[in-house]
Amino acid sequence: MSQSINRKQTSLAVEQEKKLVKSLRRSDIVLFIVAAVIALDTVGTIASGGLENLFWGAFMVLTFMIPFSMIFAETGGAFPQEGGPYQWVKFAYGRLIAGITSVLYWITNPIWLGGTLVLVAHEAFNSYVFDLSTNAALDWIFKLAFVWIAILLAIVSLKTGKIFVNIGAWAKLIVLMLLVGTTVVYGFQNGFQGLDLGGLSPSLGGFLAVAPVLAFAYVGFEAPNAASEEMFDPAKDTAPAIRRGASIAMAAYLLPVLAILLVIPADQVSGVDSFMGAVATVFSIYGSAANTLLSITALLLVYALLNQGSSWMIATDRIQAMAAADGTFFSGYFGEFNAKLGTPLRMNLMSGVMSTVFVVAATLLVEGDAAVLFNVVLFCAISTLLVSYLAIIPALIKLKRIYPDVPRSYQVPGGSKGFNVLAFVVFAYIIIGSIVALFPGTLETVLGMEYDYTEIWGTSQGSVLGFTLGTFAIVVLIGVLGYLGAGKVRKNLAD
Repeated sequence: MSQSINRKQTSLAVEQEKKLVKSLRRSDIVLFIVAAVIALDTVGTIASGGLENLFWGAFMVLTFMIPFSMIFAETGGAFPQEGGPYQWVKFAYGRLIAGITSVLYWITNPIWLGGTLVLVAHEAFNSYVFDLSTNAALDWIFKLAFVWIAILLAIVSLKTGKIFVNIGAWAKLIVLMLLVGTTVVYGFQNGFQGLDLGGLSPSLGGFLAVAPVLAFAYVGFEAPNAASEEMFDPAKDTAPAIRRGASIAMAAYLLPVLAILLVIPADQVSGVDSFMGAVATVFSIYGSAANTLLSITALLLVYALLNQGSSWMIATDRIQAMAAADGTFFSGYFGEFNAKLGTPLRMNLMSGVMSTVFVVAATLLVEGDAAVLFNVVLFCAISTLLVSYLAIIPALIKLKRIYPDVPRSYQVPGGSKGFNVLAFVVFAYIIIGSIVALFPGTLETVLGMEYDYTEIWGTSQGSVLGFTLGTFAIVVLIGVLGYLGAGKVRKNLAD
């Protein structure tokens, strides 16, 4: 009986689905995956670990990214309901767990947009296009405009918004192809940096340091399923689009990291400086045109980052809005989709306000104890996306078991056994990433490795764990309160 109730929708959710408009074709889904999954802001972070990180990056492509994409390709085609991950967890475990999971999944993105992406984009623009540091007003205008343009692109109808998503995906690919292609020419003209092949030797410490970053970078193939009922044929298009998106993502992560390491020593690699620094180095082959091409590339990078945030906002705001409409997030107010646009306008605006708060905080809290605490909270808040998969992955396994007769246009090789093996491998990575997110340094200490909290975080172990666990507890509390406040919505189930 409980499974039957879990599959039912509220009257409010059914009413909102009537406002959705079919807009996404298979090619749009592929580009949506490219826009959302390929995180340019993490390429430099991965490269900072040198050849060992490149090794782990390739290893986790084979053991994490590919299995992850396969199990979500099967599930996304089998259960093509608007709200994707929220619906899957609800079908498996009910509304309470699904509601908490959706909050964890959603809250990452407005914080990521306002606390990380805007800063990476600002650094690229400031260094290679126009120096904003001399004018405080322009500096604020850039950061706030970045956030609210991203929100605006999530607010407009998906038929219009997908055009900007597609352009952003191509901008991202052009930037990556420019870096990789020019690096090859630069290498033949000037010689490549000698690579210490001894750095390929993998270590447990190196794995624990980079695995959570790689896991965070490699997830997200399910993001388009947030808009499943806005696809023309989700059952048939989801799996092929995810497979193609995964193939592009593999090359888009590994080749740029290799290109960066071929021109910049690993000990000089850090964040966006490494990415654009590599571009600046190899673009020297263009002579007098180098500065102009570098500025154009930086602008493409800024737009790609903006679009990345917008793409995730399109997905996660829809998931949280459907959760609200289905009776798990307060009164249902945030579950209303705009009748004209077909988008969750109220949820979009709420995300924009949250992003703005973190822009202000990230700008003002730049030094001292406040900056240390802000960085810890930001790390944990962003990591809640990984933690949400602790419910999503088991839900996929359970749906495979309790709904064996649901048509699946694509199936993981090996049937249920093959699906479960891949899902458990992915789940193991998620557990490791979640432990690192919630209990930084604990895993390393248990394994007898050194972990200097003061050097890494600038504060004590107690402060770090207090703020990571405190931030996580607050997010879960929001999910629980949201569920308790939506009782009236849940009572009104559709026939």
